[in-house]
Formats: sequence, C-alpha cells, structure tokens
Amino acid sequence: MTEFVGSLVDVLWSPVMIYFCLGVGLLFSILTKFVQVRFLKDMVKLMFTGGSSKEGVSSFQALALSLSGRVGTGNIAGTATAIGFGGPGAVFWMWAIAFIGSASAFIESTLAQIYKEKRDGEYRGGPAYYIEKGIGWKWYAVLFSIATLIAMSILMPGIQSNSIALGLENAFGLSTTVTGIGLVVLLGIIILGGVKRIAGVASYVVPFMAIGYILLSLVIVGVNITEVPDVFSLIFSSAFGANSVFGGILGSAISWGVKRGIYSNEAGQGTGPHAAAAAEVSHPAKQGLVQAASVYIDTLLVCTATAFMILFTGSYNTVGPDDTVIASNASVEGVEAGPAYTQAAIEQVIPGFGAGFVAIALFFFAFTTIMAYYYMAETNIAYLMKGRSAKVGMMVLKVVILAATFYGAVKEATLAWAMGDIGLGIMVWLNLIAILILAKPALAALKDYEQQKKQGLDPVYNSKKMGVKNAEFWEGDYKYDKNKENAS
Repeated sequence: MTEFVGSLVDVLWSPVMIYFCLGVGLLFSILTKFVQVRFLKDMVKLMFTGGSSKEGVSSFQALALSLSGRVGTGNIAGTATAIGFGGPGAVFWMWAIAFIGSASAFIESTLAQIYKEKRDGEYRGGPAYYIEKGIGWKWYAVLFSIATLIAMSILMPGIQSNSIALGLENAFGLSTTVTGIGLVVLLGIIILGGVKRIAGVASYVVPFMAIGYILLSLVIVGVNITEVPDVFSLIFSSAFGANSVFGGILGSAISWGVKRGIYSNEAGQGTGPHAAAAAEVSHPAKQGLVQAASVYIDTLLVCTATAFMILFTGSYNTVGPDDTVIASNASVEGVEAGPAYTQAAIEQVIPGFGAGFVAIALFFFAFTTIMAYYYMAETNIAYLMKGRSAKVGMMVLKVVILAATFYGAVKEATLAWAMGDIGLGIMVWLNLIAILILAKPALAALKDYEQQKKQGLDPVYNSKKMGVKNAEFWEGDYKYDKNKENAS
C-alpha cells in the first residue's frame, strides 16, 4: 500500500506538474500584466471595504475563510519539510510560486465570482460551478467536485488533526483520544452554524494567530540580526545551485519548494475559489484581487516566519534524494523534519517555550483549516445534490468529516501526508487545466475593472454587457437593496 501510494504521488507530483504550475502562474502573470504588482494597493484596500449580506459574507470574511484553509500545518510542518529535503534554497522557490501563483489565484477566484449562484439563500461557487457554466463540461465538473469532496472530507482532515494531537501530546502530555474528542465537539458546534458561523470564527481567529506567529519570528530574527546577510545569501545561493553545500540538490530545492508552496498557499489548486464565491462584492475582480493577496499573506508572511525561525537558528538537517545527510545540526540530530525544527528554533531563544507555542500554533492553524475543508466539501455537496438530497448529504458530510478528524487524531499518520498529496495533486491538475481553458472571462473582468477605476467609478459588473454567458447572477447591474448590510 505504501509503495502504491508513493508511486501515485510521484506521478501526480512529477517534474511535469512542477513546471506546469510554474508555467501557468507565469502565463497568467504576463496576461494580467502582473496584476499581483500593479494592483497591490487595491488588494490591501479591498480586504477591508464592503460588508456582508443575508446571502454572502464580506470580502474580509471570505479572505479569512480562504486563509483558514491556506494557513495550516503546511506553514509549520510543510515549510520545515521543504528545508529538510530541499535545503534552504527551497524557501526561495516557495516565494517564487507564491509570487507568480497569486496571478493564478486571481484568475480562479474571479471566475468563481463570475459564475457563482444563489442557492438555498447563500452564494455558492467554485471550480465545479465555473467548469460547468463556463466550459460546458458537466462530466469534468462532477469529476472535480467528487475529487474535492473526497479530499476535503476524508483525506485531508486527518493530517491537520494528527498534527494537533501530536503537538498537544508532546507539549502538555494530553491524550490523543481526549484531543480527538475535543476537536470533534468544537468542530461540530462551528460547522452546524453554517458558512456565517465558519466565516465569523475565521475572521477573528485567523488574524490573531497569524500576527502572533509572525511577531514571534521577528523576535527570533531580532536576536540573530547579525545573521541576516548570511541567511539571505544561503537561501539565494542554494536556490540556484551555487552553494558549496547545497548546490548538488538544486532539483530537490525546486521540487520541494514548489510542492510545499502549493500545498500551503493553494494557488491554482481550486480551494480558494469556494470562499471567494461567497463574498458580497459589486465586481468579480474585487474578490479576485483580495484572494491574490491571501497567497502573499500565507507564503510571504507566515511560511517565511517559519523558515526564518529555522534558518536563523540553524535548527534543521537536510538530506539528499539518496538519504545522505548534506547538512546536520546537533540541536535536531535524528529529529524528523517537521514542527520539531520550529520548536528547536524557539527553544534556542526562549528556553522552555518552544514545544508549547508550536503546539498552540498548530492547534489554531490546523483547526481553522479543517473548518475550511468542511465548507469546501459542503459547497461541492450543494453542487452535486439538490433539494432534500442535498440536506441529507450535508448531514452525512458532517458525520464523515468529524469521524475523519477523530480518526486522524488517534491514529499514526504514516500515510497521511502522502494521501493528502494525492488528493491535492488531483485537484491541482483538474483545476489548472480548467482555468487555462476558461481564463478569457477573468481577463476581461480585470480589464473592465481597470477601465471603470480610471473613470473614477466604483466598478460594477454586468455579464450581459461583457458578453459572458451562464453568469445569471450578474445579468443585471449590481444594486444595493434593503437585504444588503453595508454591501460594497
């Protein structure tokens, strides 16, 4: 079983996949004239403007909901793993995929807004919706929806809950069974409240956890401030094979950096669009820009915080493809690449604080990710089923994801990351192909947004005027109405 799963991961995450992700992101960066740079000011401004409605959440709540999915164990364990197998140069390639991947995030999230629909009093959208409405491939949309449903409800939650359980057990001696029960109760209370409660919890928890984590990393960098030139030199020289120690694993640096970067920031994966579609905005490009910024926040801030804590304190080992040790540090000798690297880094600066802090950080990061997984799975249930069957399906989904969360907490996750890689890999392949085919409406929406901005207008989208078919939500001009609460 282990060999089969490993072989499947190798196929899905082959060099072809790596270059495909980089190529698509670069293509969209060029086609949008580097939207991730030109509209950086708008990205920040739009995060905090606009409100929610009875049907949708605010731009900030949608951002927090998508970030709750992006910011998870990948930011701590994934970043450490990338350094452990790809060396310090992997950090540069995580930055690179975040920069160009933010253009992919803009395209997919703008498409989610264009083709969203109101169902059972809530906005719903995502890859399955824009694949069917935009391309007309119902079978392909169903395939993506099923793949996402399986990944989000069965394969992925166990990774997050296992990280929480092990972290709390190592730091505080808490039984994994007790942790599992606690997670199930807490998660159950939140997901029973629907998207409004999930987004509300995310909008409070995500900023708190991200800011606290980044501040601690700045303390560690500050204590080791004299190491700044050496660390940046190490990252860049290793990223291009010029470093005398890490130069021989350039391929691993690129592969692990891109793979863990995508796992963390999810640009192009098709997860972000689910939250993007729920936002109440007057123009699809607005939420596309907000979601592009979420990639920056995830990788350039949170992942970089982990990388800097590890690299500035030298708390890592790196092994090559043939399991030969390339670089070793006594503080983590024999330690598996993952949260332990971050713990060791914190311990060097604040003794006795590392294990507890990382356990708490993992709890917040991973728990909010499971919340986001549920929302994405629910959105795909809503796509696959209608009426009474959808309600039954959502109740079954709640049971399944709670069971998967508990199982992951109490069982050893030997295959968890590999299974997660399979689920993620399938989604990435299907979604990237779809947004390549369907990029035109998103690019036209960006151009329309830009033209209206130049005219001094608050951009409003009309799909009929734009000649976009099957975008029924936008067929009339976006208007305020009494049901909207501070609608943008």
